[in-house]
Amino acid sequence: MDFSLSEEQKLIKQQVEKFVQNDYSFDRRNKILKMDEGFDRAIWKQFADLGWLGIPFSEEDGGFGGGPIETSLLMEAFGNGMVVEPYLSTVVLAGNAVAFAGSAEQKSQLLGGIVSGDLLMSLAYAEAKSGYNLAYVTTTAKKSANAYSLTGEKIVVLGGQSANTFIVSARTSNSIADEAGISLFLVDAKAAGVSIKGYKTMDGGRAANVSFNNAPAQLLGQEGQGFAVLERVIDFATVAACAQALGEMESSFKKTLEYVKVREQFGKAIGSFQVIQHRMVDMFTQTETSRSMLIMAGMRVSSANAQERKKAVSAAKVYIAQKARALAQDAVQLHGGIGMTEELDIGHYFRRLTLFCSIFGSTNYHLQRFAKQG
Repeated sequence: MDFSLSEEQKLIKQQVEKFVQNDYSFDRRNKILKMDEGFDRAIWKQFADLGWLGIPFSEEDGGFGGGPIETSLLMEAFGNGMVVEPYLSTVVLAGNAVAFAGSAEQKSQLLGGIVSGDLLMSLAYAEAKSGYNLAYVTTTAKKSANAYSLTGEKIVVLGGQSANTFIVSARTSNSIADEAGISLFLVDAKAAGVSIKGYKTMDGGRAANVSFNNAPAQLLGQEGQGFAVLERVIDFATVAACAQALGEMESSFKKTLEYVKVREQFGKAIGSFQVIQHRMVDMFTQTETSRSMLIMAGMRVSSANAQERKKAVSAAKVYIAQKARALAQDAVQLHGGIGMTEELDIGHYFRRLTLFCSIFGSTNYHLQRFAKQG
């Protein structure tokens, strides 16, 4: 099987890597984090002008006909620079939800707004007691004539503080934790009955808790059929998060390698010590084997066979999370005390990789999900 990149894929990879290298330094990132929204709207518009916001969507939906592989190439480069703009929340999570479930009219309106950079969206699905169970939904939707209203609360809504529109999972029938009876809805962030409480996450990003009190909503997709869509969207997002983590792992390895070449102990660079060399080899191996797992997941996440998709995604998440945690810890330890300072980027990579280990499902969760697939 040929795993080489096409010319179009190479172009995407080179273009994003060039942007990160030339226009997204660590110092600039730190300044962006201090902005009110935690990201730079001008950079987001630049992403739109370069066509990056339309990469995952089909040409029929106004995109550029890419998929998980192209998204992974972009997310890996974003990981290298610890890019904080809301690509994961708007494009990968919310955008894919619209692409998978929306009507032709909804796709035209919403995906067009995402691709142009004018619309920010967030997927609100987690609840205080849901853990990683996507079917645990207590938020309810009531229908009156042809209109719906939502009541409930969602937590850790990525990018929720700046979103214009939310996609919300709510129960239209059945009981809590049933996979049947879950529907997806579009809710205007400024609608009556919507309350947003934003906050910073551990890695410097932004999230929000969002409350709905009889908030007006529009159905996305078929009523009661939202769980399968939600599960598929989260799997796509998990692969994208794995790609971002791979970029962070690669940068952590390279920066640690450069450091051990110049850090001296007993009159010699510590990189000359055999024990340090062994650990650097471990870090390199952890990065490259994780790349192989990412490629496997990227090729199978679009499978029509849900069992095959789930097994591939969970296997990749478990493996890459384990390697990411070990690599991040080694990177900080080999830097010594300065590895945990705010002034050095390696500590920021450590926090990003630590958070990755729990996003979209912990290692234990994905081990259990993998086992259930038979």
